[in-house]
Amino acid sequence: MEHVTFTPSGVCSRQIDFDIEDGKIYNVAYIGGCNGNLKAVGKLVEGKDAKEIADLLRGNLCQTRGTSCADQLAKAIDQYVAAH
Repeated sequence: MEHVTFTPSGVCSRQIDFDIEDGKIYNVAYIGGCNGNLKAVGKLVEGKDAKEIADLLRGNLCQTRGTSCADQLAKAIDQYVAAH
């Protein structure tokens, strides 16, 4: 299992942590942001295919920010996938 730490931009959360094993995402945790909603995101994606999760969450926007904490998770996954 590989641990990933990502620093999001343009959102309230300051950090996103997750683990990837065999293309599946686990243990998603956000530091900062809307605590209840972000815990729910972590529960919903637990054990799911990382690429599918990125495709699902990419482009989800929060107000006029042009991104969201979910969109930033997609960016983190995309960055991980591109590096591996």
